[in-house]
Parts: sequence; C-alpha cells; structure tokens
Amino acid sequence: MFVDLITVIIAFVIVYALVPAMRWIALRTGFVDMPTERKAHKHPLPMLGGAAMIIGFIVATTLVRHNVMHPSMRADNTFIGLLIGAFLMFVIGMVDDFAKTRKKDFPAWPKFLVQIIAAAILVLAGAGIKGIEDPIHNDYFIAFTPWISAVLTIVWVVGIVNVFNFLDGLDGLAGGIAAMSAMTLLVISTMKGDISSAISAAALIGGCLAFLRFNFYPARIIMGDAGSTFIGYVLAAVSVMGAFKSATAISIFVPVLALGVPIFDAIYVVMRRMIEGRPVYKADRTHSHYRLMASGLTQVQTVSVMYLVALGFSVVAIAIAFINR
Repeated sequence: MFVDLITVIIAFVIVYALVPAMRWIALRTGFVDMPTERKAHKHPLPMLGGAAMIIGFIVATTLVRHNVMHPSMRADNTFIGLLIGAFLMFVIGMVDDFAKTRKKDFPAWPKFLVQIIAAAILVLAGAGIKGIEDPIHNDYFIAFTPWISAVLTIVWVVGIVNVFNFLDGLDGLAGGIAAMSAMTLLVISTMKGDISSAISAAALIGGCLAFLRFNFYPARIIMGDAGSTFIGYVLAAVSVMGAFKSATAISIFVPVLALGVPIFDAIYVVMRRMIEGRPVYKADRTHSHYRLMASGLTQVQTVSVMYLVALGFSVVAIAIAFINR
C-alpha cells in the first residue's frame, strides 16, 4: 500500500503542475471545445487536460516500477502493450478534439479502427480474458481458446473505451467516476498481490484527482476525447491484466461492477437508440446525467448522485472480490 500511495502522489503532483500550463497552451492555440446545443457548457473550454493526465500516468508508473519492481518485471510485455495502446487512444482522441475546435464531427470509423488495434496490441502483449477459474482446484473451469480470448478482450476494451467517452458530459463526472473505478481495481489488485496492475490503477487515481481540482463545476479545463478514451483504455486494460485474467463464476462480475456506472448507462442509451432507429454512435442527451439534469437537478447535484451510484457499485465489487479470495 505504501508503493500505491507513492504512485498516487507522484501522478497527482505531475498532473496538478501540468494542467495550468496545458490550459494556457489550449487558450493560446485555440484548442478549445466549442459549445453546442447538446453540451452542458455555454462557453469555449480548453481541451488539453488529457495531455496532462497521460504524461502524469506514464511518468508515475515508469518511475515507480523502475524503483520498486525486480528488473525482470519492470518492462513486462503487458505494461508495454498498455502504454502503446494508451498512446494510440490519446493520439486519435487529439485528432477528434481538433475537429471539435472547428465545430466539426470526426468520423466514427477511424476511431473505432484505432480502438480495435490498441486492444489487439494488449492481447498480443499477453493480457486478456483467459477463462473462468475453478477456485477450489485452482484451475480453469472453462479455458477459452486463444481466438475466443482475443475476441472477448477486444470487445471488452473497445466497449469500455466508448462507454467512458459517452460518460464525459458534465464537469467532474468522468474524472470522478474513473477515480472510483480505479480505486476499486487498486484494492482488488492489492488484495490479490498484483503489483503491476495496482501501480497502473494508483497512477490513474492520482491523475484523475489532480485533474478534478480544475475540472469540477465550474470547469476551467476538460479532458476531451483524448483524455476520456485514454482513461477508458487504462481501466479496461487493468481489468484484464494480472489478477483479472481469469475469474471465478461469481467474481467475473467484479470488473463489470467496478465500471458499473458507465457500462449500465451505455447499455441503456444504446438500446434506446436502437429501438428508436437512430445510430448508436451518434451523441445525444439520453444519458443518465442529462436525464437527471432534465428532472431539475443542478450539475453538482447530478454529478453527486452519479458518484453515489458509482460508490455503491464499487463497494459491491470489492465485497465480492473479498468473499472469493
């Protein structure tokens, strides 16, 4: 836990120091999100928060791994795959954000293609959903073939990337939910002795908490698609690495619950769009946070309600993981 705390602090300090500089750069270069009818903010907002977060994550994880892990474990393939995939998510997100600065919509298919490639890199690096474990005999109850494992992992990673992107609609919402989800994965990773996953989760917690200082209502900067897709990718990657590669029939729901708010919100939204015959990838105001605001809640009240729901999911996830140790 001491290593995890140090990782959180390092990431927090780096992101906290970088965000004001990124805000200044975004304002000077016009890299701002222009308001539209669908969006909650009424004024242009700087969009380079994601840049500060990915820098903080990479520096914190690399630094801590170099100093606390055995040399043979510092550069394991799954961590390298995570970094490569996260960088790809950030780059395609930046392209999407640039289109927003021109009030244009970036096509969905290039983003989807890059997401699949990033998820495939993670699979090739050795991460993935390997099967369902028999906790009594310490063996796989169901062992997935490599192809099934690869497909399930790619679907999971791409899905989580997109549901977190969907969630980023109100000040402080995505960053706060991500911090809670990462905290849940940190606790479970530590419980299972998975140091590598714990360090990645801890770095994400620190970065998200520092970013929230500038992003909570009224936001002075936002993470943009570069930030939300990066966060979604890291959370998805951590949840299929190390201790999460296999699960018992019950604890297989742990990562689903840890990311419960964005997952169940996205399921509702996608089903509603399909029923109404609208494109599932086309953004609208049917997400839970927009519906809560439409009912009369303020932004702060809406985000607080979503935080409480996320906390409930996290408590249940940790309880299940504890029972199935």
